[in-house]
Amino acid sequence: MSTTASPRWRGVNHLALVTHDMDATVRFYVGVLGARLIATIGTETFRHYFFQIGVGNSVAFFEYRGFELDQFAKPAGIPHRQASQFDHLSLALADEDALLELRDRLKRVDCEVTDVVDHGIMHSIYFTDPNGIALEASWWVVDPTGRAELSFDDEHIFADPVPVPAVSELRAGGLQRVPATKLVGGFTSERDDWVLPE
Repeated sequence: MSTTASPRWRGVNHLALVTHDMDATVRFYVGVLGARLIATIGTETFRHYFFQIGVGNSVAFFEYRGFELDQFAKPAGIPHRQASQFDHLSLALADEDALLELRDRLKRVDCEVTDVVDHGIMHSIYFTDPNGIALEASWWVVDPTGRAELSFDDEHIFADPVPVPAVSELRAGGLQRVPATKLVGGFTSERDDWVLPE
């Protein structure tokens, strides 16, 4: 299968997360992290708020009305049985100074935050939002995102010593197969709403 022709991606539109308290979420993302609230949607069954975290980048939250959620919190990168589709959200920063400034800002408002963690190609700090969502703020020490060409032989960027078979296929020139998927029940394309499960 050819991977040369690609859709005209412009980045991630938004990552949709879940909150049990939209007011606390607005206060944290705007008041603590300095994000900008850029849009809100409200229906009889949910609120959906969008926060800009960079030009063309947003994080969004759903708050469901009249639906009790089973909540849990987990630290970033630590296995948890309930974390079947999400581990943590990493927000991008420009450089080490911006990372240290955010760490100090979090400490000033009494939010627990780690020291800087050196991952080789990126430096990060870890903290948690009021919903128990594990957050990371990172800057690329070696930024692979803006490069026209990447070499799968560059062990600094492609550092998994035993990569999955798809990486070997990409290294050899292209993927041999891709998975088929199915829609998860509850969403319909004919309406701008979701049917909540019973």
